[in-house]
Amino acid sequence: MPVKKRSEEKKIFVLDTSVILHDHNSVKKFEEHDVVIPITVLEELDNFKKGNETINFEAREFIRFLDQKSTEGTLQDWVPINGKSTGLMKVMMFEENNGVNAEVVFGEEKADHKILNTALVVKQQHPGRKVILITKDINLRLKAKALGLVSEDYKNDKIVDVKFLRDNVETIEGISSGTIDKIYAEGHIGFKQILKEEPFANQCFVLKNGSSSVLASYNKDEQIFERVNKSSAYGIKPRNAEQVFALNAILNPNIKLVALQGISGSGKTLLALAGALEQRRNYRQVFLARPIVPLANKDIGYLPGDIKSKLNPYMEPLWDNLKMIQSQFDSHDSEFKAINQMIETEKLVIQPLAYIRGRSISNIFFIIDEAQN
Repeated sequence: MPVKKRSEEKKIFVLDTSVILHDHNSVKKFEEHDVVIPITVLEELDNFKKGNETINFEAREFIRFLDQKSTEGTLQDWVPINGKSTGLMKVMMFEENNGVNAEVVFGEEKADHKILNTALVVKQQHPGRKVILITKDINLRLKAKALGLVSEDYKNDKIVDVKFLRDNVETIEGISSGTIDKIYAEGHIGFKQILKEEPFANQCFVLKNGSSSVLASYNKDEQIFERVNKSSAYGIKPRNAEQVFALNAILNPNIKLVALQGISGSGKTLLALAGALEQRRNYRQVFLARPIVPLANKDIGYLPGDIKSKLNPYMEPLWDNLKMIQSQFDSHDSEFKAINQMIETEKLVIQPLAYIRGRSISNIFFIIDEAQN
């Protein structure tokens, strides 16, 4: 049986605008395969770069990524996406289509049809490789298939294995003292000097050699272990390695979603709230919410008093954590006064989760307590 050439094994993915607006890092999530961005996608992203919605953020971040890539060479040629471990990417300009023309079949002056034409041209230029159009738009997928293109939904943002959600802290024994010393001195080390297989993004490790150890987390973009320093937030200091890792993730601006799992009283809400207060100047508001789970299946409507009186018992655990943080300071300290001011000006809001559902919020530090409910 003849062995396929490497270039024929690699697929080419053509990304639609909807994919970029869904996940600006999508271009990095196709492993060793190559990615094409139609120029039409950039034109559409230009219409979304202003605003405070999630899609506006995604558009801006992707444009910044391309701007950075443009320093490595012209984007009309294949350039590495993220080092040698991933595939190549290029921005494809309008090129003549010598076969089926989507704009003739479906009509002109529509961005979707220009993107279809780009995928068709890529397929013509690379007859030995599988070309796949990736889009969140069901109608566009149907049109692509009608033209003989392979088209799929973008699913690389979905978790396919629950191990990504648990056992995020791993202890590795037998690390050489020289390796530990190097991490302390330089703050990082390549992951291949410790492990054969690449860890998960942001996975946390306790690297040990006898009685000496160092805490580290994995930076997937740089492919390095980074030292995790024990830091405090708004007067709250972590007491064990797990709390150190949790607070480090909360304070890391590059990590947009942090999920903390632990037994009751392990400090999950306390650390999250302390981290939010520490970064209060970076966000418009801090929302602290928890679901209402009535006791004995009785709705809160049966409780006496107005709506505030009905809700207070459910919100008390959140207020308790806030009071705990505030108690670290004297009443004349600026940190103590800042909490009161945030409550008065509604920069810090504690509400039932149901009251926030359906709202459009942006630039918010959002804490969901008891998320499993």
